[in-house]
Amino acid sequence: MNELKDLAELETEDAAPEREAATKRSTWVSVVVNVCLTIGQVVAGIWSGSQGLIADGIHSLSDLVADFVVLLAVHHSQKAPDDDHHYGHQRYENAASLVLGGLLLAVGVGMIWSAAHKLQTPESIPTVHMTALWVAISALVVKEVLFRYMLHVAEKVRSSMLVANAWHARSDAASSLVVAIGIGGNLMGYALLDPIAALIVGFMVARMGWSFSWDALHDLTDRAATEEQVAAIAADILATPGVLGMHELKTRKTGDMILADVHLEIDGSLTVTQGHDIARQAKLTVMARHPVLYLMTHVDPVTPKPAAEPT
Repeated sequence: MNELKDLAELETEDAAPEREAATKRSTWVSVVVNVCLTIGQVVAGIWSGSQGLIADGIHSLSDLVADFVVLLAVHHSQKAPDDDHHYGHQRYENAASLVLGGLLLAVGVGMIWSAAHKLQTPESIPTVHMTALWVAISALVVKEVLFRYMLHVAEKVRSSMLVANAWHARSDAASSLVVAIGIGGNLMGYALLDPIAALIVGFMVARMGWSFSWDALHDLTDRAATEEQVAAIAADILATPGVLGMHELKTRKTGDMILADVHLEIDGSLTVTQGHDIARQAKLTVMARHPVLYLMTHVDPVTPKPAAEPT
């Protein structure tokens, strides 16, 4: 427990402050943008009579709520291990991703319901004002720029939660494109295209929400690392001097980090201290080269195979 705290504190001193600062900065940028978009789209949608633009504005509002969920998760996930959380608080990020996914799913279903109701009464669909089209196009440009900025930060700090939030912004950009097309069709005399655009946006948002929720749920239920990550970890363990073999390498996700367990096969004629030092070196190597929060090792003594005689 004390060793884990020391390693976590060392990692925090080296990388966590920069990671947290970058995450907060990008999220606050998103907050400001989404406040402006929500107000502008909803007001313009009501004034111009565009259901699609109002739906897009509500989607921007969901982004705003999502941003605050991210800020809350970042605040908690960076805490060091304590008596109640021996492995730290990284899974706050998984929980936040699950909330983001649920939020997207709920918003998408609401959009679908509203658009379907409007399509059942086509006589109530008004012709929208030209202002709605310009607002939709402007929102499209702003959201695409925001997505690219947030994804750049997310990949730089290696945060799946920020990746989810960035793609949330991209879903807004895609929805704005659909809404702009729907408004354009409405202005050309095809009134049904505006609620149809809202319906398509609803399906897009709901699908993305389901995807994020499903992935986060798997991570919260101890999903293993990817095959590529496991293979790379195994290679570094086997490359450690003194490690003759290994088995039962198991991994599970915690936030963007990995917890792992492995049985190391070490020469049984070595002293306990020598075996411990080899296992410790394997652990430190893996934790230094991979996003592994902690590697639990178990030493299995074996008899080395004699070297084959040259023929």
